[in-house]
Amino acid sequence: MTDIYIFDRKSVNQHHSRAQELVDNHDFLFREIADRLGDRLMDIARDFPKALNLGSNHTILKEALGTRGGMQDFTAAKFLSEEHPELPKKGTPPSNDLEIVSEIMPSAPQSYDLIISNLCLHWVNDLPGILLQAHQSLKADGLFLASMIGGESLKELRACLMEAEMEIEGGVSPRVSPLIDVKDAGALLQRAGFALPVSDFDRIEVSYANAFDLMKELRGMGETNAIHNRRKSFTRRETLLKAAELYQEKFSDSEGRINATFDVVYLAGWAPHTSQQKPLRPGSAAERLSDFLNTEETKLT
Repeated sequence: MTDIYIFDRKSVNQHHSRAQELVDNHDFLFREIADRLGDRLMDIARDFPKALNLGSNHTILKEALGTRGGMQDFTAAKFLSEEHPELPKKGTPPSNDLEIVSEIMPSAPQSYDLIISNLCLHWVNDLPGILLQAHQSLKADGLFLASMIGGESLKELRACLMEAEMEIEGGVSPRVSPLIDVKDAGALLQRAGFALPVSDFDRIEVSYANAFDLMKELRGMGETNAIHNRRKSFTRRETLLKAAELYQEKFSDSEGRINATFDVVYLAGWAPHTSQQKPLRPGSAAERLSDFLNTEETKLT
């Protein structure tokens, strides 16, 4: 069990559970990024027969991927909290899905050809630990591929809520999750032992009629505040109205719609294998760079 406690896992699970019945009306980002993950799989000329959907809360990723990646066995694994395990809803048929309790993966070592995750790892308390476990759960030369919310996502909403809360309530409560950037993502992959680690990001800008429509969208996605140290009381109405007013003033377009930024960070890495490319030893190059650049080589003294 992790000693890192950034998020309240019970609240995260409750938000996702409440959103399940509404997600079809608020799934654009999940489906768009799932499709982009599928395109990345198509760029790799091989199949991944046994795959794990890490952190699944719905079937969107499986539906979006379709036959891409040559997956024959696609298992979903959902994060649960140790203190508040979720009971299946009445009438729910038995499932072969895995349960990750307190961020401990139950998979045996070297079980999967592919571990893939779509927009859920930003709710993990111990991301380095999960990446290490994912690495251990992959077969040799298996692929880890994930997307997560990061960068400057929702920077407009964060700024307006902070300013409104300072003005109306005289203080600020933690409202938005700490978000990873591309450089940190690459470093974490390397730290977890992945070979050929790669991280990059897409910026997606979306417009809404007003800030309240954006907040409704986030609730429908299950992406509302679950920081452990957040203020547990409801946000004051005056604060929300002021935040919406500020948003309209600062971030609306010519048609009066407000803009919202989503930065999606992608992570990819391989379980080490002898067939993979490796960097040459320093000084072992057969050709000099100066020959290609048609310049004189200068030796350091």
